[in-house]
Amino acid sequence: MTSSSSRYRESKEKSAEIMRQVVAMMGQHDAAFNPVNFAVWYEHLAGINSRLTKALVKAQQTEPRLSYATMARLHQECVAEPDAESMHQVSLQLQKVMTGVWGSASRAGEQAGAYEGQLKELVLEINSDAALAVRPLITRILDETTQMGLTARQLSSEVTRCRLEIDRLSKELTRALDEALIDPLTGILNRKGFDQSLAAMLEVSPKAGGSHCMILFDIDLFKKVNDLYGHVMGDRVIQAVGDTLTACAAHLASHSVARYGGEEFVILLPDCTLELANQVAETVRQRTKSIKIRDRRSNSVAVSITISGGVASLRLGDQAKALIERADRALYQSKLAGRDRITAC
Repeated sequence: MTSSSSRYRESKEKSAEIMRQVVAMMGQHDAAFNPVNFAVWYEHLAGINSRLTKALVKAQQTEPRLSYATMARLHQECVAEPDAESMHQVSLQLQKVMTGVWGSASRAGEQAGAYEGQLKELVLEINSDAALAVRPLITRILDETTQMGLTARQLSSEVTRCRLEIDRLSKELTRALDEALIDPLTGILNRKGFDQSLAAMLEVSPKAGGSHCMILFDIDLFKKVNDLYGHVMGDRVIQAVGDTLTACAAHLASHSVARYGGEEFVILLPDCTLELANQVAETVRQRTKSIKIRDRRSNSVAVSITISGGVASLRLGDQAKALIERADRALYQSKLAGRDRITAC
């Protein structure tokens, strides 16, 4: 499946015309004005998805007014991409076009109102016998203009309602996208969130005298915690370590904290010296040793833990894989040397 950026290559003028057609088409069916419905009609009317067009035409043969369930199915089968970013872009596009339609409707209503006022003044000014002959025609035009103004105002009201609904859906979509990057147990970034943060960090060159650094951590002998105390206690340990990493990096202007996987964690430090990254890693190690997980029934200390870390800084020509592998090697050296220590690579 091609990405949305490679699919949508229409010019600004062309896309604006397609969007107007999309809005008109959406109004003829039962599915709501939302990004999913918009994306289906856009790709169909733009002529960029022949598979979708065939499926859409077939669906309309049995369902003239397409429902949201049908549109969602068509989107999932013929439009949806593996990532959710395209949905975010569609939402933004839909907001833009609806804003444009709202502006056009508002201007049409204002123009109709002004024209209606001018006609009323003209009717009042017609007094001569010669002018009375055309008065019925002007009255009819006045009535039609009044109706046009009413229709324009109704359209403006409907578009305003749609804009509010799109805003609501957009906020829900943004929240869903954010939640998709968060580890539910610790509240910090998950692996996908880490991957995005790392990519963003590497897109920007570090400032003079600095570098981009990464610290990879692993809880020592974590398997024993699960084996001896169960997974509930293991989850409490994971949560406590996540809180510790967050607190230790909170004073830094720019950083990312993530659960890399299982009992592994990572801190990304853009524009940071290797010395400062080592200090952060050492602070995490020391504070982790002070974590005491208590048995809630007896209030006695049930688990004490330690953590090992590997620190790596970005080198000239490094890609994401090279930086991760170097941090992982440094972490492995910490484990080999007896755990509960930090190694820089």
